Amino acid sequence: MESKIRPYILAETNWKFVKNENFKVAVLPWGATEAHNYHLPYATDNFQATYIAEEAAKIVWENNEKVIVLPTIPFGVNTGQMDISLCINMNPSTQYAILKDIVQVLNNQNIEKLVIVNSHGGNNFKQIIRELSLEFPKVFICSLNWWQVENANKYFETPGDHAGELETSVMLHIKPNLTLSLEQAGNGNEKKFKIVGLREGWVSAQRQWGKISNDTGVGNPQKATKEKGAKFLKIVTQKVANFLEELSKTDLDKMYE
Repeated sequence: MESKIRPYILAETNWKFVKNENFKVAVLPWGATEAHNYHLPYATDNFQATYIAEEAAKIVWENNEKVIVLPTIPFGVNTGQMDISLCINMNPSTQYAILKDIVQVLNNQNIEKLVIVNSHGGNNFKQIIRELSLEFPKVFICSLNWWQVENANKYFETPGDHAGELETSVMLHIKPNLTLSLEQAGNGNEKKFKIVGLREGWVSAQRQWGKISNDTGVGNPQKATKEKGAKFLKIVTQKVANFLEELSKTDLDKMYE
């Protein structure tokens, strides 16, 4: 038996339904295609962004606020992973071009609010949003990093930066069938910058992934569990839903108090 169409998911719904709706908020999941240690799939970021966007939108839709989740953008900025097989890079300038085209459509159709649900640390939309705000001043654009919505240290002993305890726990809940056993995972040990400013984080530079990690992971996944992932995702999803609902109800001319 086929599952029921979810009207808040653009990829699943249809013109018969869409043409009669007045959507207030568009949600754009944005991930990446890259190696995640030995045990997680290349599309880990895409699965995570999609799950959180769709689950949050479901909550909002059931509260009678009109949100629509756009198809996930599956490629992110991976300029530091060019030496790792099939890590697909999308340059920031390409992201700008894609986002500009999407915002142009929303602007023309009077959907004045766009939320990017980002799932990849290499993606940074701040400057792109600044530029697009001049080109499309009527569209409010914002982005969130889902793993920063809630304090991960309250749920994980060592969350990790990439394919560690946090991401592995989340994937054990979302896609257990695509997650290899932890016995097959690397330890996620990371080599740090030698230079003090870079090491302490007050100087910014791109990391060369093939030189900082032997298994492409940063953070040990061994203490990950699906229970931890489910608990963290429930909190994150609800907080994202609360934000979407509040944004949907807020007049853009009355955003400040």
